[in-house]
Amino acid sequence: MKSKHIYNKSHAALFLSIQNEINSKLNFCPNRFRNRIISKGMVYLILTLITYIGLYTISHPYLLIVTYVMYGLISLLFAFNFAHDFSHNTIFRSKKLNHNCFVLLYTIVGAHAEAWKDRHVKSHHHAPNVEGYDTDLEITNLIRVVPGSPVKWFHRFQHWYAPFLYITYSLFWVFIKDFKIFFDKTITGKTNTIRYKFSFWVQKIFYILYLVILPLIFIDHTWDIILMGFLIMHAVQSLFLLFTFFMTHHIEGVMYPKTDSFGFIRTSWLMNQIQSSNDFYPFSSLANFIFGGFNNHIAHHLFPHIHHIYYPKLNKILYKMLIGNDIKPNQTTYLGGVISHLSHLKQLGK
Repeated sequence: MKSKHIYNKSHAALFLSIQNEINSKLNFCPNRFRNRIISKGMVYLILTLITYIGLYTISHPYLLIVTYVMYGLISLLFAFNFAHDFSHNTIFRSKKLNHNCFVLLYTIVGAHAEAWKDRHVKSHHHAPNVEGYDTDLEITNLIRVVPGSPVKWFHRFQHWYAPFLYITYSLFWVFIKDFKIFFDKTITGKTNTIRYKFSFWVQKIFYILYLVILPLIFIDHTWDIILMGFLIMHAVQSLFLLFTFFMTHHIEGVMYPKTDSFGFIRTSWLMNQIQSSNDFYPFSSLANFIFGGFNNHIAHHLFPHIHHIYYPKLNKILYKMLIGNDIKPNQTTYLGGVISHLSHLKQLGK
């Protein structure tokens, strides 16, 4: 999908000057980059393996449930830190290698890789928060996040029931949403290919096999404890996933650009990316290590071709130049982002 933003000469010049400043001041050393990626990958890989192996060695039933939750969160952070960058081809030079690694990590968390990548890269990144362009806005009508969208009577309570609804999201994504996309054939030209169908079923079968069937066979606990661990894992995983996702674009004060009758977006591409996104701890290396650049969301939307490990230093340049041009980036803490998202829901429920 090709977005149709209004051209603004001053915004185009500003973005070019930001690019030049970043290219001249950031040290894109290949050897240092490789070493940091390898060390970070080893940390998340080891933690993922330890928690998964723990599922088969924990003897106490309640500790098993805790281990399931820990595995779910760590595997999700693994995907945050690597799958997202793989989808934007920022780790390896080979697009094929990036894609294959991306598919592997998405398979681990149960999501269909190709369906998400197609919608994320070709839709969301072109025009975030723009109805008709951003497929991430195609969520249940139980939640109203876009100003101007239809209001239902129950939306006045959405800031209360949203967190309870959110705990079902990863189960919905893995077992309903992906299947709906697959059978509705919404990704034109891909869903009919044998490769697409084969990858879909292999990813889904593998996920059910390694997180449900194998534990039922080899873990020395009753099936109800294992199922409880799996479901609670998804509940915690979902809550963390959705609050992290939603605070990057759906909080108080973010922009939801409108289109005219010809489909042209009533803002420049630069301002669409900046004012529709939100950062949390944008200069923190620790937050960057944990969230894999999702906390540096403005930088990611402006420079998706740059790996997230550069974002804390990049933001020092970016923020200085934006503020110097009277452009104030949206920024919260993590807890502040959660509260702001719920306040956003409350405001839109009126």
